Amino acid sequence: MHQKLLKSAHYIELGSYQYWPVLVPRGIRLYTYEQIPVFLKDNPYITDGYRAYLPSRLCLKSLFILSNETVNIWSHLLGFFLFFTLGIYDMTSVLPSASASREDFVICSICLFCFQVCMLCSVGYHLFCCHRSEKTGRRWMALDYAGISIGILGCYVSGVFYAFYCNNYWRQVYLITVLAMILAVFFAQIHPSYLTQQWHRLRSVIFCSVSGYGIIPTIHWVWLNGGVGASIVQVS
Repeated sequence: MHQKLLKSAHYIELGSYQYWPVLVPRGIRLYTYEQIPVFLKDNPYITDGYRAYLPSRLCLKSLFILSNETVNIWSHLLGFFLFFTLGIYDMTSVLPSASASREDFVICSICLFCFQVCMLCSVGYHLFCCHRSEKTGRRWMALDYAGISIGILGCYVSGVFYAFYCNNYWRQVYLITVLAMILAVFFAQIHPSYLTQQWHRLRSVIFCSVSGYGIIPTIHWVWLNGGVGASIVQVS
């Protein structure tokens, strides 16, 4: 059995002087920084272990080989399963035992769904960034950015819902705003032109908006509750 495995092993180049025997599908090899396409050259300090020039089928198979994207892929994939499991547990055990309302179920679902989308988008990018088509790689990168923004905005949903729980009007205003931003950011960031130079300013505006949006409801909540000196604000 051991000899059979050795015969099916391929030597994968790592750098200009190291070769590892690794069990991988035929057609996959690892490259040095100097050997990869220009669009994959993001970090010159990562010198080895690059996958490149792969069709979609081999990109999927590369999930099970050791490369410089292995940790990125599996950490996000396991993160997805973690949030998926938490979602099932919350929906079937935690929320019913707490006599949660229908709104609680909806908010919890949206929040966890956003986190799962974020994880899956990152898995897709790190898995398919080595695609032989630069266009495909760029699209996955844009989808990864979209997933990050959706994950951030998902954090706002539960915060807004419970912070303004006693103020239904403003709660609805901020929730609708957050959900609208989620959709707008997603469709903007998967647009083919998103990563072009022409959209450079728009990318900056999108990320600043996503990151800074949380300040608005926070300041408003503090003001509605009597300012920084109020006991509820200090406790929070």
